[in-house]
Amino acid sequence: MSTAESSRIMYEIYREEGYDRRFRVVYFTELSEHNKEIEINRAMAGSHVHDGFIAERGKEAAKEAIASFVARLNAGEPASTDELEATLEGIGD
Repeated sequence: MSTAESSRIMYEIYREEGYDRRFRVVYFTELSEHNKEIEINRAMAGSHVHDGFIAERGKEAAKEAIASFVARLNAGEPASTDELEATLEGIGD
């Protein structure tokens, strides 16, 4: 694995199945052995919305942008993944 690959964090935004149907985000490369299986299974059971990578450098700003996007989805506001990608594009570079 190259340094560039190891300095990225893989994430997925998904919508839970069932009653609540909330939108959530999981950062796969930050999961520990303790919660890895549970979180992956939860994401796999949900409906995929968007996935990608964020740079380790600038991850806090990227996570804030993703959290804001998820909050907008949960509030029923219109939010496009293209808009999210544009916001994340320059963070961490």
